[in-house]
Amino acid sequence: MQTLVEVIKKTEVYFRNKGISSPRLEVDLIMGKVLGLSRLDLYMHFDRPLTEAELSPLRELVRRRARREPLAWILGSQGFYNEEFLVHPNVLVPRPDTEELVEAALEMLPADEDAVVVDIGSGTGCVGLTLALERPKLRVYSIDVSAAALTCTQANIDKFDLSERVTLLEGSLLSPLPADLTVDLIVSNPPYIETDDLAGLEPEVSTHEPRLALDGGADGLDIYRTLIPAAASRARRGVLVEVGAGQAEAVSALFRAAGLIDIATRKDLGGHERVVSGRIA
Repeated sequence: MQTLVEVIKKTEVYFRNKGISSPRLEVDLIMGKVLGLSRLDLYMHFDRPLTEAELSPLRELVRRRARREPLAWILGSQGFYNEEFLVHPNVLVPRPDTEELVEAALEMLPADEDAVVVDIGSGTGCVGLTLALERPKLRVYSIDVSAAALTCTQANIDKFDLSERVTLLEGSLLSPLPADLTVDLIVSNPPYIETDDLAGLEPEVSTHEPRLALDGGADGLDIYRTLIPAAASRARRGVLVEVGAGQAEAVSALFRAAGLIDIATRKDLGGHERVVSGRIA
């Protein structure tokens, strides 16, 4: 019978050979999920023998990760801002860079004010729901064209008990919004990867994550050209979007063309301009 540490070491080598950049960390996380143990608990039980009932589900998760399925899909969640969000297969995994979009939006949303925010392309719901958690008077409309994505958003609404303040709408961009709804702020993390660049990304992205949430067209800006003028004509306070590396200048130009003012950019931890924001004149 194999011990816990023997299985960890073998799996670490296997993951490294599959091109996984943090093999030991990922082995520990997957092992912890299967056994219901923290990383510290794993280290304290290295000599524990593993039964076949424990090894069988572990093998399946290891096979999935070896195929480069996103780790968050396998673990079922991903940390974002101050919370842990449920992540379903076929939904984009929340990225740390997107926390900058949340920070920029919070700066435009005083804590003691009632406001309505629309989150376009909600996915897991990490942006809109984080804003709702940080601003207790906020009402959020989470929109996605993907029914599968909205299933994940709903799971997180339920997790954080936000059903009274968050409304889900299925459809493209702003089209599902009620015509008489007053909107203060519109935020979005739209698809912005250039079509020709998709195949060269890591397999977790190029093979597994939904193309609908990634492909921004030939220059990565297709959605922005439609979204920004529509958002500028609907929001009362401002518009904020996440952008890809090197896109901030072009997106800022679209903001200016839509009549937005006080246009600003915000950098991510890697030094890339990651968020473009503008206010309504």
